[in-house]
Amino acid sequence: MPSSGYSLSAHAIESLTQIKRPDVPWQVVLRNTAAVILPLGIGLATGHTEAGLAIGAGALDTMFSDQPGPYRQRMRQLLLASLAAGVASLCGFLIGGQLLPILLATAACGFFGGLLVVFGTDTARVGMTSMILLVITASTPTSPAGALSGAALIFSGGLLLTLFSLAAWPWQRYLPERNALASVYAGLAALARQQAHNDAEVPALSEAMTTLQQTLLGRHRAHGRAMEAFGVLLELAERIRLELTAMAELHANPSIDVMFRDDAARVLAAIADALEQGESPEQAARALRTLQTSESALLDGRRSSSLTTHIHALSGQLAAAVRNADWAGSRGELRASAAETRLPKALRSSSTWATLRASLTPRSVAFRHALRMAVCLSIALWISRLLQLPHGYWLPMTAAIVLRPDFAATFNFGLLRVLGTVLGLVLTTALLHFSPNEPWAHLALMAVLCMAFRYLATAHYGIAVAALTGTVVILLSYEGVGSSAAVVDRVINTALGCGMALLAYVAWPTWERGRARAALAVMLDAYASYLRALAQPDQHNAHHETRSAARTARTNAQASLDRMRSEPATPPELLALARTLFANGNRLARTAMTLEAMVDDLARLPAQAEIRHFVEQSAETVQAIATALREQRGMDTLPDLRTRQRTLVALLQGADDRAAAESLMRLSDRLVDNVNTLAHVVNRAQQESCTEPQRSHAQP
Repeated sequence: MPSSGYSLSAHAIESLTQIKRPDVPWQVVLRNTAAVILPLGIGLATGHTEAGLAIGAGALDTMFSDQPGPYRQRMRQLLLASLAAGVASLCGFLIGGQLLPILLATAACGFFGGLLVVFGTDTARVGMTSMILLVITASTPTSPAGALSGAALIFSGGLLLTLFSLAAWPWQRYLPERNALASVYAGLAALARQQAHNDAEVPALSEAMTTLQQTLLGRHRAHGRAMEAFGVLLELAERIRLELTAMAELHANPSIDVMFRDDAARVLAAIADALEQGESPEQAARALRTLQTSESALLDGRRSSSLTTHIHALSGQLAAAVRNADWAGSRGELRASAAETRLPKALRSSSTWATLRASLTPRSVAFRHALRMAVCLSIALWISRLLQLPHGYWLPMTAAIVLRPDFAATFNFGLLRVLGTVLGLVLTTALLHFSPNEPWAHLALMAVLCMAFRYLATAHYGIAVAALTGTVVILLSYEGVGSSAAVVDRVINTALGCGMALLAYVAWPTWERGRARAALAVMLDAYASYLRALAQPDQHNAHHETRSAARTARTNAQASLDRMRSEPATPPELLALARTLFANGNRLARTAMTLEAMVDDLARLPAQAEIRHFVEQSAETVQAIATALREQRGMDTLPDLRTRQRTLVALLQGADDRAAAESLMRLSDRLVDNVNTLAHVVNRAQQESCTEPQRSHAQP
């Protein structure tokens, strides 16, 4: 297999040195740390240290289920994690001393916990929590009464963390919704400041839009009159993005375009600030008045053009956004009820059982991960018992944490886990040696380390693991486990666990290079559906549905490309094909969004049937390209879109609305260029793949 230029050492260095910006709010850090530290502090003060330890451990293990989102969704996730922790702990305490039953339980927990990745990252954390607590509690089996009380205390720790997470619900009912809206409007402000779109657009904006739809329209959304204003702001965000995209693609009168984009960026940024703070958008209103003054001074009396039309539309949408931001803030709500808006079909999940049934096949990534996890976790526990390793539960616990559905994540987590554990053990041993030998001083140090772990977990996993290791070491020290006595044992167990996780993945891998074409084909299918919907200008709901589906497919294709880039032995020609298709697919998506933004303008033009037919034929061609990509074959014949586009241009020559006609001429030219480029890329890749065996055959 051709080399992809992949370098394991370069990948390792990148994993060690790449630090992201922390994105965990300080109020989350503090409340999570409080849920871990307070029970232990109360236990120390009242002489019930063991109970405090169990409750703190339960909170620590469910900590990462406290994620952003509507309060209803957060409550469901935390209660599920707490219940899973309690049940797994009960099982571990009861049968941990019996090898065969605990191995069977470990295999079952590993399989079903691993299968939860099909429901997303948040639900997968519940499976990981149950695996970790099962192997930890299995190391200290106890009587049924002791098992019940221990599991109940661990469950109580999860409930305490849930209580802290939901404490602000009565006073800040719509805080998650406002934060999600603020993130989108901040992204729109960044988009407005761009003078031209690059291939990646604003990377976080598409994901933020999808998250916002889930937050406002998903199954666990909040209810109330204020949600109506949020729904209006969501729709306005969609329209504002379309107008900004259309303005960037028009390339008309750069000075006016730049001025209005800057003014719009200030309005959008001020709206984001107001939403985040829950205050009246007074600064946004002042910025809007500045924009409207410039609009009147520069555009009144000018001949109508596509740019002026979109500027007027953008101004109106910004005014509506400011108005609704005021209603959505702390001073008021909408006065009338509106019809319920549902989540787009592309973002609705199917039933739980249907999703699980669809994943019970060896072709499923989730199924393969579940089997790997079941086997790896059981073998790790068996080896730790067979060799009677001191603190042997660190071996299966590490395997459960490190083993992921893809190679890059497994390698990164394994490498950073080992180095972070070593760093954490050395650092904590030194800190405990030089700090006062007092329980309360150790508790204060544990609080600092716990906060560092929660804050840095998404920034650099290795540093976060160092802090987590220190937290666990101090936690165990209250049970009499010396901080320095078990350093070597923990390092050995951690290294073995990481090695077993990586070996389990390599033994039965799921390489992304085998699925990348399918992900890109799904993206092109979604773009074809979007174009097909735009051929029916009055079907606004279909426009919204297919645009959401295209955004989701684009995000999935980007994730697939990122995973494939991080895998060894990826063929360079496949990686080049994926990058080229993704970049040109982005151009096609922007062209389609510009077309949607101009739908009302195009309705005034003649030759409506020809326009619809041209867009439909473009959609059919994109669909054919997706099929050829999926089947790894070339395309012998394609519709002559260029000839049809020229015919359409000829029909538009006598249009009364000259500005709209010229906009469509430019847009149709760009659409043909986008589609033909995609077809050329797929055909060229197929030709190269066919000639490669011949070249290899010709080698002496």
